[in-house]
Amino acid sequence: MITEKEILHALSHVQEPDLHKDLVTLNMIKDIQINDLNIEFTIVLTTPACPLKGKIERDCVAAIHQYVNDKAVVKVHMSSNVSSTRQDKFVLPGVRNIVAVISGKGGVGKSTIASNLAMALSLSGAKVGVLDADIYGPSQALMFGLQGEQPYMEEVDGKSMMIPLEKHGVKVMSVAFLLKPDQAVAWRGPMVSSALKQFVSDVSWGELDYLIVDMPPGTGDVHLTLLQTTPLTGVVAVTTPQEVALADAQKAIAMLSMVPVKIPVLGVVENMSWFTPVELPDNKYFIFGEGGGEKLANLSSSSLLAKIPLYMGIMKGADTGEPAALQQDSPYGKIYSQLAQAVAQQVAIVNGKTSSASA
Repeated sequence: MITEKEILHALSHVQEPDLHKDLVTLNMIKDIQINDLNIEFTIVLTTPACPLKGKIERDCVAAIHQYVNDKAVVKVHMSSNVSSTRQDKFVLPGVRNIVAVISGKGGVGKSTIASNLAMALSLSGAKVGVLDADIYGPSQALMFGLQGEQPYMEEVDGKSMMIPLEKHGVKVMSVAFLLKPDQAVAWRGPMVSSALKQFVSDVSWGELDYLIVDMPPGTGDVHLTLLQTTPLTGVVAVTTPQEVALADAQKAIAMLSMVPVKIPVLGVVENMSWFTPVELPDNKYFIFGEGGGEKLANLSSSSLLAKIPLYMGIMKGADTGEPAALQQDSPYGKIYSQLAQAVAQQVAIVNGKTSSASA
């Protein structure tokens, strides 16, 4: 007769690859069922976008065959409980992880990366929102096809709150929803900071696994306001391979050291890495140079999360309100899926290190 104790002993030999602790110690094994040689259980992952779920499943089956019975029929179910180490629940109380997407200069595709990262995380099964903090040049309303829409107000715990709009399963809030389409944001710094604080404190986001914040390019009032008032899990830096973009991105990362609490760089995304014409599918043209993403990742002691080529499909998706990540079987859809997995992986690692440090 196989016992639950035997199964847990076997699974205690399986490590979570990112957190470097065994699944039993991490309390990731649930609902063990035994029927003769048939064994079922659930692994609770730190994110539905876990890129290593296949390896974890294979390791579990191998461990049971090695330590319990090599004839056992093992069925592994996967669920997720997105990790979080947030202590302060006064700001964005239902949001488990807040990830800012930053760049040093405009035109590198930061907003496109932010929208598709959010979309890909949502497609993985996570609850996701996008806060468009690019007050002077908001893009998320267009990228999610929500131009002309307006959020409504609702009483939440005795306070009047804005309810974000939702498209493709992603919650979105942008200053563009409060302006006419052709209206410019001619605000001075204090007004911009005040508007951003309202988006953080007066919007009812509900329960989210990830809130992706699309930051404005450069460094300024919005950046300092967000860094000082919002408990960021980490940042994703976007650059092109070009030296000019790289130099500016370094400054944006350096800004993170201006706040008392250390904010991790989850990694770097190199956008517009190369161009491949449809008629020459084996050719790569490095229009903006090569190696910029790797260089920035090394300088920031982080990893290169993705290299995203120039694709017409990505541009069309941004212009039509259908993020390219929705095309999951396309080359760019697969790249954004891999980016979402890489970001979720880094968030889990950061949370794991924070938990270990506070234990």
